[in-house]
Amino acid sequence: MSQRNSLLSFSAALLFLLLWFGGLVHGELSKDFSQCLDFFYNKTPPRGFHYTAYQPICQRYNNIYRFASLYHRQHRAPLYSAYILSPADGKRPRPQWKYEPQLAFAGASPDMRPFGRTVDQNVFESQAVNQDYTNSGFTRGHLNPSSHQKTKDDRKATFTLTNIVPQKEGSNTGTWNTQEENVLDRFKDFCTGSMYVITGVMPYKSDAHWIKNRVSVPEYMWSAYCCPSYKSNITKDMKKFFPTFAAVGRNDPSSGEEIVPVNETAKLAVRGYDVKQMPLQELEVILNQRLNAPVSLFDGKCLK
Repeated sequence: MSQRNSLLSFSAALLFLLLWFGGLVHGELSKDFSQCLDFFYNKTPPRGFHYTAYQPICQRYNNIYRFASLYHRQHRAPLYSAYILSPADGKRPRPQWKYEPQLAFAGASPDMRPFGRTVDQNVFESQAVNQDYTNSGFTRGHLNPSSHQKTKDDRKATFTLTNIVPQKEGSNTGTWNTQEENVLDRFKDFCTGSMYVITGVMPYKSDAHWIKNRVSVPEYMWSAYCCPSYKSNITKDMKKFFPTFAAVGRNDPSSGEEIVPVNETAKLAVRGYDVKQMPLQELEVILNQRLNAPVSLFDGKCLK
């Protein structure tokens, strides 16, 4: 066989392998969360988002799907994470930050991997890395918090940067942490079945903000839950919180107050990071306006 024919045969074989492994990647990083629909109420992801601009990720750790995230490749950050709340049965694990191999390499394992001492260029270009957050002025803010996950492995799985957004300290360890605790308490005290949670972010309306010109900074955090089965003897003052409720939190003290007003008497450490609780419908109206999309977070509004 001539050298030219050998080269053509090799090129054809290489193209076949690339197409084959590309197909394997598509099977995990799909367009419809088909491998992890259980994390959504009625197995139905939120409607209205422009999914073509995002990458659905079924977050897998130690060969088990743990939760789901909708990831924006260009922003190197998730738009939301969806999960089933289950109170932690132990302490918060020591953070070991991870990345999503399939965002970087065709044919890679679908299991999230911990960062090594050095970061491959493909990983660096495809997603956020630890160096992005170093000396950035922002903390690593969980959308799916480890305190809402039962087992140690479930909690470890939340420490992937595809579940993380740049969040100010006053929000992350202050007001937003309180919001997460409130949701956990409502689940423990009133839910008699599963609670489905979706937590996400709202980008700035104009003039996008970035850390190190790589990772998009959100202006607001938001969260909503669906608890379709709850105690029948619930008190009147708690009735408004079921089966759904939501919240929006400030991530920038200098933002306007049209969505979330500022409590000027709050402690300095958390002033300007207020969280406003609201009905699900109010949050969806805000998301519709900010994202220019007819968003519906829970199938049938979480009504049985």
